[in-house]
Amino acid sequence: MSASGRKADGSSSDSSKLRKQFGRTKIREMHEFRGEYTVVAKLAALAEVLAYCRNVLDYKMLLDVSSIDNMGDDPRFEVVYELATTDDRKHLRIKASVAEEEEIPTAVHLWKTANWHEREVYDMMGLKFKGHPNLKRILMWEGYPYHPLRKEFPLAGKPSEMPDVAFSDIAPLEGGPFVTSPGADRVRGEPRAKGES
Repeated sequence: MSASGRKADGSSSDSSKLRKQFGRTKIREMHEFRGEYTVVAKLAALAEVLAYCRNVLDYKMLLDVSSIDNMGDDPRFEVVYELATTDDRKHLRIKASVAEEEEIPTAVHLWKTANWHEREVYDMMGLKFKGHPNLKRILMWEGYPYHPLRKEFPLAGKPSEMPDVAFSDIAPLEGGPFVTSPGADRVRGEPRAKGES
């Protein structure tokens, strides 16, 4: 433990190692806020920086890939990778700015979990990942014309045609693994496995 009572963290030295390895031409900025370390890389160096984090600095876990819409800025978007070591001692955030038509290099070859994370970013924000093995929507249906997390998307949503397979009725429970009991008592009315009362 450090003098402040926090667990000692190697993320600080790892961000410095990244700056030393890649220099200011590839690592634009480094930030620390409340013990969390963020490294801002140039998009052209992102694949190389992520590979170094995984293979040399031992960040074997990709916790999340997210994106930020900075509408009005140029470049407009940021992609954010949350990394951790398997023993959870170190966490590191890697960010890169992305212009409207730029593609982000995929990280699926480094972390298998990047597959779904990148698909979600593509689906919700419209950012494309170059080299992704299956870049298609994961939350919205294929053919949906919008990206709901972009700033110009209205909070109330936009009307659109849903495919025939989608419906908005109450989901049928008949014949399923759970049954419900009618009545005002919410506890007894909760779904239960068949045969359990």
